[in-house]
Amino acid sequence: MSLFDLGGRVAIVTGSSRGIGRAIAMGLAQAGAKVVISSRKAPACEAVAAEIAKAGGTAISLPCNIGHKDQLEALVAETRKRLGAIDILVCNAAVNPYYGPLLDIKDEAFDKIMAANVKSNLWLCALAIPQMAARAKGSVVIISSIGGLRGSTVIGAYGISKAADFALCRSLAGEWGPKGVRVNCVAPGLVKTDFARALWEDAERLKHRCATTPLRRIGEPDEIAGAVAYLASDASSFMTGQSIVVDGGVTTAAV
Repeated sequence: MSLFDLGGRVAIVTGSSRGIGRAIAMGLAQAGAKVVISSRKAPACEAVAAEIAKAGGTAISLPCNIGHKDQLEALVAETRKRLGAIDILVCNAAVNPYYGPLLDIKDEAFDKIMAANVKSNLWLCALAIPQMAARAKGSVVIISSIGGLRGSTVIGAYGISKAADFALCRSLAGEWGPKGVRVNCVAPGLVKTDFARALWEDAERLKHRCATTPLRRIGEPDEIAGAVAYLASDASSFMTGQSIVVDGGVTTAAV
C-alpha cells in the first residue's frame, strides 16, 4: 500500500465541488493528501472540505474561476501559503455550453470551451510545474475525455478541446520529465454527473450507450478517482505523457 500512499502531499483539484472532481478530491484525501477544493462557488467548496475533514482528512476551500488568470495565480499562491509546496495538480474543471451540430456553434461558445478546457490548464500548469521541478518531483493529471478520441454529432467542440488536452499532456511531459515532473491524462467515458446529464438523462440514448458498452452501464464518479490516485502516487513513477481510458470498454467495443 505504500506505493499509493499520498501522506503529506499537497494536491489542488479544480472543479472539485461536485461530480468527478469531488470524487477525485475525496479519493486523494483518503490516500493521505492535503487537498485544495476549488470551484466557482465558495459554499459548495466549503461543504466538500468539511466532508473530508469529518472523515479524518485534510482539506481547505479556495474558490476560483478557472477562466480568470489572476484567480488561478491566487489559488496557487494561497495553496503554498496555507499548505506548502504543491505536489499534485489535477486539472479537472471544464465547461461545455453547447450541445448540437459542430458547424452551428457560435464563436463565443467555441472560444469559451477552448479557453476553459485548454488554456486554463496551460495557465495552471505554468504556475505549478516550475515549483514542482525545483524539487525534482511532482505529478500533474489532466482530466480529458474519450470525447477527444472519438467524433460526436452533439459535443464536437468539447471533443476538440479534450483532444487538445491529450496533446498538452504529451508536450508538457516531454518538456518537464527531465526535471522530475510527470504529466498524464485520465479519459473518462460517460459518467453519471450533472455535467454530462444531457448525454444520459435521455432514456433511449442511455439504453443505446449501455448496450454498446462491454460493462453494459455508464460510470460513477468514484470510478474515476482510482486512476487519478494511481497517477498522483509513486505507483506510477515511471509513467508520463500517457492517457488512461476509464470508459467501461466502450472505445474497444465492436460496432
